[in-house]
Amino acid sequence: MQRGLSLVEVLVALVVLQVGLLGIAGLLVEGLRASRMALLHTQAVHLAADMAERIRANPAARAAHATSSYVPAPARHDCAPSTGTPGHSCSEAQLAEDELARWREAVGRALPPPSDPAAAARVEFEPGAGADLPDRYTIRIAWQGPGAEQREVGTSLVMLPALPP
Repeated sequence: MQRGLSLVEVLVALVVLQVGLLGIAGLLVEGLRASRMALLHTQAVHLAADMAERIRANPAARAAHATSSYVPAPARHDCAPSTGTPGHSCSEAQLAEDELARWREAVGRALPPPSDPAAAARVEFEPGAGADLPDRYTIRIAWQGPGAEQREVGTSLVMLPALPP
């Protein structure tokens, strides 16, 4: 009867253990990558919803919410108070531009920039074809995912015309 383990048996056991640990490490890395992608996607969805709420709160601005209205980019007008600066009165269009500028800054802070910076955060406006037809907004946010993968989130918003009093 043989007592104890031979050196070959110990080495085989270590190789099997090492292969198992490498598999677990690979799963851990993939889980972290997927978690990071999910976090970025969730942040993009929340930022798109934030811009939709800003548009709903200022329906009179209409086309002023479109990023294509501003070259090269919308400017801040300090309509809302922020750290160290009190807010002041603005027109509907100035408020829309200010909110658009602040929103784009928030997108830039929250998400890695995409390969095309102009595509990072944009709002497209399509006016209703008639007085009784709704305006349409398309909100798109793009970012650079892990590796060279570019991701995008988009949402549409339909604003019905105000009813006369």
